[in-house]
Amino acid sequence: MVVKPYTYLIINILTIFFPVVLSFDKRVAFAKTWRYIWPGMAITGVVFLFWDVLFTIYGVWSFNDKYIIGLRFFGLPLEEILFFLTVPFACIFIYACLNYYIKWQLPQNAGKGISITLIIVSLVLLAIYHGRLYTAVTFALLPVVLLVTFKKNWLPRFYLAYLVSLLPFYIVNGLLTSIPVVLYNNAQNMAIRVTTIPFEDHFYSMALLLMNIAFYEYYKNRKATI
Repeated sequence: MVVKPYTYLIINILTIFFPVVLSFDKRVAFAKTWRYIWPGMAITGVVFLFWDVLFTIYGVWSFNDKYIIGLRFFGLPLEEILFFLTVPFACIFIYACLNYYIKWQLPQNAGKGISITLIIVSLVLLAIYHGRLYTAVTFALLPVVLLVTFKKNWLPRFYLAYLVSLLPFYIVNGLLTSIPVVLYNNAQNMAIRVTTIPFEDHFYSMALLLMNIAFYEYYKNRKATI
């Protein structure tokens, strides 16, 4: 089929299509905050693409040539690089919409409690699965990000946004892992799947989104104080 090589690219486009179009809605006015997104996306993207390159080299995952256009940089398909732009953008959009439309949030102590629980669980899983690269990196990185953001007053809102973002997460990652566009090596993860999605993906994604939102809040608040 002609569309096959464009599968991953189409998934990226569909991921970002509605957030871009709806960014110009006058109520949320998300487009006005775009300038606060790019610096954090660039910094976070470099961190995660670094690991992505290593994971590809060491066989943590690979990419099905049937579903990509074939343009690669440092061994990564162009679509994989775009993934670290489209997904954070869409999730920050969800975060901004929830902040506008939903005034209720978890108590600050509840946010800290969730973070503490996640840190403990991450460290336990890191100790058990330290020999599996994807698991080890995921559960080493997440506690670091959680500790850095532990006292942020927006943390409870992040957890609400993350919960909502799981719906598109299951759609996008479900497509990528069921088609499959991305092929995971179970020797480098816990070999536990939620449908077709590796268990670690949930927490790798959380670290990715938490870093992006942390930078988004930082640059937005810095501008407000100038």
